[in-house]
Amino acid sequence: MSLSTDAPLHGVLPVLQTPFTDVGAIDVATLQAEIDWAFETGADGVVVAMVSEILRLGHERRKELAAHVCQAVSDRGFTVISVGAESTAEAIDYAQHAENLGATAVMAIPPVATALDGDATREYFAAIAQNISLPLVVQDASSYVGAAIDLRVYLDLLEEFGPERILFKPEASPLGPNLSKLRDATDGTARIFEGSGGINLVDCYRRGIVGTMPGTDLLDGIVALWRALKAGDEERTYELSLPICALVALQLQGGLDGFLAIEKYLLQKRGLFVNTHQIQPVGWQLDAETQAEVDRLFVRLQAAL
Repeated sequence: MSLSTDAPLHGVLPVLQTPFTDVGAIDVATLQAEIDWAFETGADGVVVAMVSEILRLGHERRKELAAHVCQAVSDRGFTVISVGAESTAEAIDYAQHAENLGATAVMAIPPVATALDGDATREYFAAIAQNISLPLVVQDASSYVGAAIDLRVYLDLLEEFGPERILFKPEASPLGPNLSKLRDATDGTARIFEGSGGINLVDCYRRGIVGTMPGTDLLDGIVALWRALKAGDEERTYELSLPICALVALQLQGGLDGFLAIEKYLLQKRGLFVNTHQIQPVGWQLDAETQAEVDRLFVRLQAAL
């Protein structure tokens, strides 16, 4: 299926895990299989973002990953490439690289090593948007890195560039109420994506999101849940959301590394990944008891499907 290039970004857009070989190279064949499976499962596109390990990949491998993903997706759906960096110049470089590759949109978090005030944060995002023609998804990843983005920054960017160019992925707690504040402050014009791994998807859907960016590991469950929400099927919604929420709760306890470890474990369990290699060092590892609970919950989710 090809997708119209002028279609607005929407729907279920899973964030890809990056597979690695035993010597640390990007496993291109496994990445291709992951992307193929995502579209076969019903994804509207794919995303390269935090759980793709972009902060640990380094400059060259990060660009290499973006190139592989854009080529593998082709015209099958949306491609969103995260471009946030510690300097404005580097973020612009990543963004222009993504645009040259044919990406649909870019996404950015603020720098994480420098505490920016609202004005500096706005200038950082504005500089990225000014140097590309693609939509920019402004991501608040403060649930695991950095600081929360002030609502005024969102509103200023939306006023300057418009809702076709600036989209949002707010993740600061409390997610639901903050999402509603953004929606109400923009009279519903802000295009907002849920980014909590699916644990807040039902609540956020009722608050007016246009899409979700979950992990790839639970994609079959998320696609089915998204369809149940769109159909207004309450029984099906909670049948699916409860095991998804329980699984994501286990991931959240380890922060970013919790998502990495459990998502890669489940992708290997599905037969999509040949290993669970992560870029070292990591701050959290999957122990046997957590793994056993993941297995039990995964069985329940598959039964619900």
